[in-house]
This record gives sequence, C-alpha cells and structure tokens, in this order.
Amino acid sequence: MTTRSELTAIVLAGGKSSRMGQDKALIPIEGMPLLQRVCSIAQSCSDTVYIITPWPERYQDLLLPGCQFIREVPLSGESLAHGPLVGFAQGLAEVQTEWVLLLACDLPRLRVEVLQEWVTRLDNVGDDVIAALAHHPKGWEPLCGFYRRRCLPQLLEFINQGGRSFQQLLRQYPVEVLPLAEPEMLFNCNTPEDLALSLVEEASEFRIN
Repeated sequence: MTTRSELTAIVLAGGKSSRMGQDKALIPIEGMPLLQRVCSIAQSCSDTVYIITPWPERYQDLLLPGCQFIREVPLSGESLAHGPLVGFAQGLAEVQTEWVLLLACDLPRLRVEVLQEWVTRLDNVGDDVIAALAHHPKGWEPLCGFYRRRCLPQLLEFINQGGRSFQQLLRQYPVEVLPLAEPEMLFNCNTPEDLALSLVEEASEFRIN
C-alpha cells in the first residue's frame, strides 16, 4: 500500500480571491486559517507538503510546520493570472514520489478519512492512468485528487501549447474515478455567500455534536 513517505502533497494558494473580496487562504474555519487547515489534513496523508503560491511571505507566519513553500512565478509574457494548472506544474517539477495529492486551499469540508481511503486505492490504478480523481456532473474535480509525477512532460507540453484548463488536459488521458459518497466534501469557498453557507453548516454540525 502507498505510504505517507511515498506520497507528496501539493496545496495551491495562488488565487486572487477576487470574488471573495479577501484572501480565502486566511479565512478562519473552526478557528484555523483555511490554508493551515488544508495543510494539516495534507500532512495526515503525506510526509512532504509543498505550498505553491506567489506570496510565501503572506503565509509564512501561519502554523505550517513541515510545509515547504514554492514560489509560483509567471510564465514569460504572462501575468500570474495563468491559473492553477501552471502552479501545479511548477510544484510537480520538485516532486520525487510516484504519486502527488493535489489540493486547493479553499476546501473547508475536506475530510482526511476520505483522502486516506483514496490513498489505499492507488496501488491498483492502471499503469496508463495519469490521475485518480472524483467525478461530478460538471466534469473531473482536478483540485482534490491524485496525479502521477510522470505526467509532468505531458502537462508541460499542454501548457506550452497554450493549454490552461485541467478539464481539457484530463480529456486527453486515462483517469481513474475515485468513489465519492459525500460530494459536499468538494465544496469550495469562492464568494462571501459560499463562506456564509459553510459557517452556518459548521455551526449546525457543532450543535448536533
């Protein structure tokens, strides 16, 4: 079975949070900044956690022991608004393990037990498969799942040809479907309304418990 030492985690914290109006990574969920929360869950699955961000200084005072920052840099002739695919490629270039757990920093309902159950499935994934991801009606969920390190050449070729969409990339290669009994785990905070909904449900769960 794939172990913690055989898996690297990459957490993306490069979005502008324009729809939220404040930095999503710093929003407190259950008293903990969202980036710190996601990184702590990632550390439950992997010994190595990279945070990909253009602004490592912004987050260096968070309690992120054992996490390593990789500064995301713009591509030649582009702004930093190149999207998460490019940030992922820059992080993937540093990875040494066969599998990578990729997580967005804005997943307040992420559940470590689901990720750990997914990890147990990686040994049975076919050799031709480049990723193992959950699927929903809109397509793959690219920012909460697993990628093989060896997909980096295909990823760089896609980016060099102007590709910036995970969905377009994933349509070109075999992908393993991961079971998702509770789709709400993939809920992400993009707007103040999303955040309010998340906090209301958090309070409801606290009362029930």
